[in-house]
Amino acid sequence: MNAVERQRSGESDGEVLCVRFLLPPGDETSLPRLLGLLAGFSPAVEALPPDTALVDLRGAVRYFGRDARRIASVIRVRAIALHGVECLIGAAPGPMLARMAAREAAPGETHVVRDAREFLDDQPVGALPGVGAATARTLGEYGLDTVGRLATAPLSTLQRLTTARVGRDLHDKARGIDRTRVVPNAAARSLAAERGFVRDELDPYRHRRALLAAADELGARMRDEGQVCRSLTLTVRYADRSSTVRSRALAEPSAHSVALTGAAYRMYDALGLQRARVRAIALRAEGLGPAEAATRQLTFDPVDERARTLEAVADRARARFGPGAVVPASLAARPLAA
Repeated sequence: MNAVERQRSGESDGEVLCVRFLLPPGDETSLPRLLGLLAGFSPAVEALPPDTALVDLRGAVRYFGRDARRIASVIRVRAIALHGVECLIGAAPGPMLARMAAREAAPGETHVVRDAREFLDDQPVGALPGVGAATARTLGEYGLDTVGRLATAPLSTLQRLTTARVGRDLHDKARGIDRTRVVPNAAARSLAAERGFVRDELDPYRHRRALLAAADELGARMRDEGQVCRSLTLTVRYADRSSTVRSRALAEPSAHSVALTGAAYRMYDALGLQRARVRAIALRAEGLGPAEAATRQLTFDPVDERARTLEAVADRARARFGPGAVVPASLAARPLAA
């Protein structure tokens, strides 16, 4: 019986933990150390920067003679005692369910999923990994607003409403079938910038100003270090302590603030937030590499060339007078919270 058949029959193929560490804003150095802590329990640890990791406990449960909940308790105690970091932990038969369980976990407890269908039935479709706001709206228009209703829909219906591939993916996920696995890796070096709000912010204009500030900071830092990034990850944290994370690969490796800002805006717009109470917005540049090894598509666009020239001038001014010497005009009007 393979892993997918075990999931269909309800038999667990081993436990997977999703551990989200509650790191201080802007802390980029703690995750590698915390991954080392997790590696003491299993060699199969997958980093999900900036603050999360997946741990496959199939071997650890047998080796330690403890179930996933008890191992998670030890991980939590060690994270607090050795690193001063609390964490949220979800445990389930597979990575997808573990990540969803971690969203519902509270500090000091482990949210364990034993019955996938029971856990999924009342979840909104937007809770499924990979289901964005647009897909959730489309499904909701046809009454498929919960995972339980999605699970009863024929595969052909889902494929007509979306695409053949997406429909098949939704059909499996709604039934708790997860073909993903924990892929051991190392925390890739990255840079992050976060902007919080004094009060939970409803205004999309201020959300976009925060994105602009974060993208401008990341671009300046990468250019100062002679680096470019290959992708961006946007994290939006809400008033209820939940968060949304989206990633986007850039068309080409870049440290150009205009390109970073454009990609950040597109990710934000795709979320379709309406009256969302946002507590903080973070942007992370990932897949860093040396700028001299990157290639750039030549352009005859005078606006882009002018922006790059002004960017170089601004970088020299910052190097001489400090990072706040030059900022985009829209950020100079009203300061953002740090």
